Amino acid sequence: MKHLGALGFLLFWILAASGIYLYVRFDTSAAGAYASIGELEWWFGGVLRSVHRYAADLFVVITLLHLVREAWNNRFRGFRAFTWISGVPLLWLLYASGLIGYWLVWDTRSQFSFSATLESLDLDPVKAEQVSDRLFSLFVFLHIGLPLALLAGMWVHLQRLGRPQTVPPRALACGVAVMLLATAILRPAVSEPAWDPTQAPRNVAVDWFYQFIHPLMYATSPGILWVSIFVVSAVLLVLPYLSKPQGILAAQVDPANCNGCGRCVADCPYQAVILSDKKKALVFSDRCAACGICAGACPSSTPFRSIRELVSGIELPDLTMQELRRKLQAALAERPAEVVFACEANAKAGAIALRCLAMLPPAFVEYALRNGARRVRLIGCEDECAYRLGMDLSAERFAARREPRLRATVRAERNGNEYTFALR
Repeated sequence: MKHLGALGFLLFWILAASGIYLYVRFDTSAAGAYASIGELEWWFGGVLRSVHRYAADLFVVITLLHLVREAWNNRFRGFRAFTWISGVPLLWLLYASGLIGYWLVWDTRSQFSFSATLESLDLDPVKAEQVSDRLFSLFVFLHIGLPLALLAGMWVHLQRLGRPQTVPPRALACGVAVMLLATAILRPAVSEPAWDPTQAPRNVAVDWFYQFIHPLMYATSPGILWVSIFVVSAVLLVLPYLSKPQGILAAQVDPANCNGCGRCVADCPYQAVILSDKKKALVFSDRCAACGICAGACPSSTPFRSIRELVSGIELPDLTMQELRRKLQAALAERPAEVVFACEANAKAGAIALRCLAMLPPAFVEYALRNGARRVRLIGCEDECAYRLGMDLSAERFAARREPRLRATVRAERNGNEYTFALR
């Protein structure tokens, strides 16, 4: 489920690739459109057309699942508000792109959808003499232009995310591609009878993924349909402002201890930290998740510093590195055999709670082992990290692939979401 966004990008590129081939073979005229689609029914063209159709339907399913999942996990308020709000217009662009795509087939399903759309807009139905190549060129332009706008919107949607995942795991991507191909071969997409402006379409096979609004309109009224669309859209847009604020205290920078290395910038999951013109870290408080990952990346966040008050270049005001070192020292005095750190979601009695596992610099592990602990255990999120990148960044640091890294004198073992450390 955590790869839904990446699957959306995969499906977009599948639609773009198959759509380019279909456009090359397509007759963009009112008189020749239906026949050119019919010529695609043979093997390769027919398979690509079917892949295009089913990828579009799956795109809707994946998008709605992504929306529901983010809403269920309360990922729409505070520092996530921009990403949520920027995603709402993508729903409109997705549905509009797919709906107009059906008009290009120029069959009775196109006739039904186009006529129902005009009726919902309180416009006169299209007569036979009004069906011109100019009108059809408009359909083609919109079916190309709207997906391009959708792609631009998807890029904006990711602007507040650090290291956004736009490529799903290879096994998942191959599985989706094989599923689409198998569906296209076993149940190929076919056209309805040709568009006949002299007769109203009957017994049309509606694509419920995109054309559900037409039966909904006829079951109610055009006014109720548009009011419903407006209300749902308005609720989605204002949802971040209807919920209670989380009271997050953003990370703070101490210029005297910040050397401008940029590690906090690279590791921030929500693009909340940048380097100023003076080569010092600068935090955007409205973007900050208060996860502490930036503090875990700072080279000055080491407990070995021989100063009375440990001050990091960047850290959380309500959970400083000094407080974390004090808690560690207290734990070493009480239970020297084992020290346990855990993220807040999994912290139990006796564990030192962290906002995120990646908040803990690897130097704290070595500090604990060199000051009496026989082993150190770290417990992170069991499934997906609450702050997106915490588990991945921790894994890279403990494997010495990312700074700050764990020294070679410490042996690390991982079992799922838990790490165990001991001196070699």
